[in-house]
Amino acid sequence: MSESSTGRSGFTPAYLDRVGSSFTDFLGLTAPQLLPGRRPLPAMPAADLAPHATTIVAVTFDGGVLMGGDRRATMGNLISSRDIEKVYAADSWSVIGIAGTAGIAIEMVRLYQVELEHYEKIEGMTMSLDGKANRLAAMIRGNLGAAMQGLAVVPLFAGYDLDAAEGDNPGRIFSYDVTGGNYEERGYASVGSGSLFAKNSLKKTWRPGLSADAATRTVVESLYDAADDDSATGGPDMVRGLFPIVYRVDAEGAVRLTDAEVAAVAETVVVDRSAAHDEQGV
Repeated sequence: MSESSTGRSGFTPAYLDRVGSSFTDFLGLTAPQLLPGRRPLPAMPAADLAPHATTIVAVTFDGGVLMGGDRRATMGNLISSRDIEKVYAADSWSVIGIAGTAGIAIEMVRLYQVELEHYEKIEGMTMSLDGKANRLAAMIRGNLGAAMQGLAVVPLFAGYDLDAAEGDNPGRIFSYDVTGGNYEERGYASVGSGSLFAKNSLKKTWRPGLSADAATRTVVESLYDAADDDSATGGPDMVRGLFPIVYRVDAEGAVRLTDAEVAAVAETVVVDRSAAHDEQGV
């Protein structure tokens, strides 16, 4: 590459000119082949050739929001992973959970984390929660070609709204479809193959004004119910010591609950369910 095209600094103009606060847009200008949606696609649908991650749930509580995900990934009829992590901190005030093609989803999460960090460095401020939700929608839309080949990514996004009006719950949840449509959910939401069963559980156990501890129990119990009916969702594994990943987002920021904290809740759920079955003679 000649000096005239790179300048004395050794960088192309795209690296030196400010083109906006979006890292994804910058990457599209400088190295578009690195974007998840720009990769060559297989000639035939390839959904069964890649590990898929499920199930994710999120619930609001008094003063924030909780998100949890099971630990199982499947590839066709096989369990490809028993300890995959599907819930991540997007930044200090929001979390993202992934369902769909695991490899593409994890790559999208990493790009999204850089996107939010890049914006904060360029603009000198944190992006609004609505802005974060819209940025994620645009990234999902960029993966539409792969989604049509069976390699879809459908995340769940939640966060603490620093601009929430007084009296409103700052914990908010957003769901998405494969085309990038984003929809704010009220109270609770779930995505993934076990979402139908998780939502049925949440309908019975969630209520407005839950405490953080009660919301944690609600999340873990809904994942337990999903695993009971969906083979692609993994329940608490007492033998291997594997339990759901759970994040809490409140006025103190996004915090991952420790394995010991989640294990204690999961063990309580299992004991209570076992006792209920014994009483019913099932």
